[in-house]
Amino acid sequence: MPFLELHLRLRAEDQPKVEAAIEAQGSLAITLLDADDVPILEPGVGETPLWPDLVLTALFPAECDQLELLIALDPLIDAQILRTAKFAQVDDKDWTRVWMDGYQPMRFGQRLWIVPTTHEPPDPDAVNIRLDPGLAFGTGTHPTTALCLEWLDSLDLAGKTVLDFGCGSGILAIAALKLGAAHAYGIDNDPQALLASQSNAQRNGVQDRFTVLSDRSPAPPTCDVLIANILLPPLLALKTMLAQGCKAGAPAAFSGMLAGQQNELIPAYKGLFEAFETKQMGDWIRVAAKRVA
Repeated sequence: MPFLELHLRLRAEDQPKVEAAIEAQGSLAITLLDADDVPILEPGVGETPLWPDLVLTALFPAECDQLELLIALDPLIDAQILRTAKFAQVDDKDWTRVWMDGYQPMRFGQRLWIVPTTHEPPDPDAVNIRLDPGLAFGTGTHPTTALCLEWLDSLDLAGKTVLDFGCGSGILAIAALKLGAAHAYGIDNDPQALLASQSNAQRNGVQDRFTVLSDRSPAPPTCDVLIANILLPPLLALKTMLAQGCKAGAPAAFSGMLAGQQNELIPAYKGLFEAFETKQMGDWIRVAAKRVA
């Protein structure tokens, strides 16, 4: 099945705003590549540093109109960046190959590795998740995913049930299960994400403990741990439902936000959650909290 690729050249400091604008236009996937062959050597554990100059590649359905897309992006992206726009037609096999060429094993926290199936685990005794890129968001390379994986690694999940709202590729729920959770529920409104989550769960041998649900399915049981890696507007709109999805005292993590947006989230969530803590990676933020008892 063919797809439409959009290529943009930009500076690293422009990446959060440009990526958010492109995601809002319905992109299926986004990758970032070095524009000028500037290597990044020995990044710290859990870090996802960016090159100074980037080439952002976004994937859209083949029927997406190029002119309409540029018109929609015009008020959201600096004109100098938009002038670098180039389009190409690509099939899904070619897209996956491009992704895999730059996809390496990554470590999060003390125990957890995300390892593409084309590589051997650097630490066979660690908690290794085998994952390949797909059309659903979430491979560990984005700072918000990395922040959530690092948070999960810090918890004692033995015997716990986990709710992953906006599960994407299923990476967070699968990580929780590999870290000892008894069962995980993944919820998403994208059929492609549900398929990707099921496929990745099977690849990692946790399909029997992972229930994937659409946002129209009946609500799962209240869970011991909540994680929601989605954008700020749905986090605000769904706060009551998210609170109802976890037990009193349950730890929770909310990500998908740019730094500074926690100043909107935390006041809105007070009374439902408490003990708020924030952590920033690049321009992105994660807020950890605890469900009010």
